[in-house]
Amino acid sequence: MSDTKLPKALTSPRTRALTLCGVLVAALFGVTAFVPLPYTLTWPGLTADTLGTYQDKPVLTITGAPLRATEGELRMVTISATNPGEKTGFWRALRAWFDQDEAVRPTDTVYPPGNPAKAEEQTAQQMVESQNSATAAALGYLHLSPDQVKVKVDLGDVGGPSAGQMLALGIIDKLAGDGKGGDLTGGLKIAGTGTIDDQGVIGAVGGVPLKTQAAARDGATVFLLPRDECTDAKVNTPGTLRLVPVGTLGEAVSALEALKSGGSVPGC
Repeated sequence: MSDTKLPKALTSPRTRALTLCGVLVAALFGVTAFVPLPYTLTWPGLTADTLGTYQDKPVLTITGAPLRATEGELRMVTISATNPGEKTGFWRALRAWFDQDEAVRPTDTVYPPGNPAKAEEQTAQQMVESQNSATAAALGYLHLSPDQVKVKVDLGDVGGPSAGQMLALGIIDKLAGDGKGGDLTGGLKIAGTGTIDDQGVIGAVGGVPLKTQAAARDGATVFLLPRDECTDAKVNTPGTLRLVPVGTLGEAVSALEALKSGGSVPGC
């Protein structure tokens, strides 16, 4: 190319258009980097044994029926998240996207939509409803009257509905075990997640890939989860953790009994 043709190539309409597009894209990235996004960062949270204590207080206090000593653990699992009013920038979200120990989720899938200032109040109410449903489901499974047997749950300031399954299993284990004088856990460290309704139906909760990491971190070898979340749970599953999908409280009890006896156990 001659010296006389070079300036023409550099100033051609196509080159000017490409240059303009490049400037606009760069400007867009520059603005995006500083604009807060409607996303929340999450990571593996705490776990608590529903058969034991949390913050030096019993998780389950049951009156009105004889209780049994238990072995093993039934751990409810949480995720931690940035505060509901905290804004997430583009570059921080991008970094978390490539970190298997973190996840980027739309804020309204982590916190109840609406006023962020009321998120804590709403998640606390969800926990109360979860406790009530777990109690109703467990007592119904055991054919015990809620008028005689009372259950108090203390998980401090932990909120949300996802502890339901493990609370119900904890109540059953403390009251009846496996019904044959043994523990539901078989002495193992069992973790899990899932909402529960009064009839014992276990529902999806979200955040399962992070919860499996928290469970494995705290020594669990089995993870009970809602059946509909098997696909998500297999993402970055710790190699030491066995995934067991269930759909009802009865299925969860049956799966734990099968684990003890060496029977057939569902898997993801």
